[in-house]
Amino acid sequence: MPSRIGQLGRDFAGFIPPALARAWGRPAAVFFHGVERGALDPRIQGDHHNVDSFRRIARALKENFDVLPLAALGDVLKRPERHSKAVFLMADDGYANTLTNAAPILEEFALPWTLFLSTHHMDTREPNPVFLARLFVHFAPRGTYRIPHFANEIMFGDESQRSEIMRPLLHQMKHLSASKAREALDAMLAVFSENELSELIAKFPSEKFLTWDEARALHAKGVAIGAHAHWHWPMNAAQSPDYLREQAEASRARIESEIGPCNAFAYPFGNTEDVCADAWRAVRDAGFRYGFTTLSASLGTGQNPFLLPRYGLGPEGGNLASLIPLLSAGNQRLMRWQDRLAG
Repeated sequence: MPSRIGQLGRDFAGFIPPALARAWGRPAAVFFHGVERGALDPRIQGDHHNVDSFRRIARALKENFDVLPLAALGDVLKRPERHSKAVFLMADDGYANTLTNAAPILEEFALPWTLFLSTHHMDTREPNPVFLARLFVHFAPRGTYRIPHFANEIMFGDESQRSEIMRPLLHQMKHLSASKAREALDAMLAVFSENELSELIAKFPSEKFLTWDEARALHAKGVAIGAHAHWHWPMNAAQSPDYLREQAEASRARIESEIGPCNAFAYPFGNTEDVCADAWRAVRDAGFRYGFTTLSASLGTGQNPFLLPRYGLGPEGGNLASLIPLLSAGNQRLMRWQDRLAG
């Protein structure tokens, strides 16, 4: 989901000419998740871009910004005033379609990028828990369900009512510890037979994760590889310090054993409710140099390097030439949040 500042930027960027917005230009990081061919079901595949819109995004980045490799980040953070058009392009999760659909487009435009991998999902082929929760909400039979660790029963009726349930259900679920969230998710999936669940998952190939061989193929083409935790779940105050350490350490260890050095981390979900003080310290202590959130702001000096901002690219990616320079409007909010987590 976009942050408040990111959404405001999307709303107003269309009214500001790029030449005027350029005066506020600062270096920034932007990210996407996956890229799919054909029509997308927004209820389930809302994190993915269509190939046509993604090609427009790539062209806009190429024509209006200096898209830099992750290796340049240290110099940009030291001297942001020299890099007002710098952008770092990133992808989260490690979906297989980043190899088949995103990589050819980015190669066509000669854009460097970084891929953050959720290593548990690559090891086990287990789908993203949010995707599985969406299947429960939109495809479970009509009725009333009692899910462990949820205060109230969940009642499913028509589709419009189900769509209204998705956001509050996910909000509650994200505030559970990882072990309780798994128990809740298991209960949700138990409403389907094994064959029903397999058939549902197969309907959405966009949710398939890369194999390690495929990730190595991307790395061989110059894609930088970072960690996106081990299990794709918030690293927030509901999680134990041991769990947070495991998420940072295990993901780095798996990537380094399969691919090579890994010095950047992106927090799952990554907004203010999804990252706690123990999380960024776990990332630091695991040996990473940088950690990325999903707070919309620009990159600059004085920022905690383990709580750096990123902007989530919208479905169409419109008005990027005006929007990205405006991300600096979120810098005060970012710094206030970083200061709170440092206390």
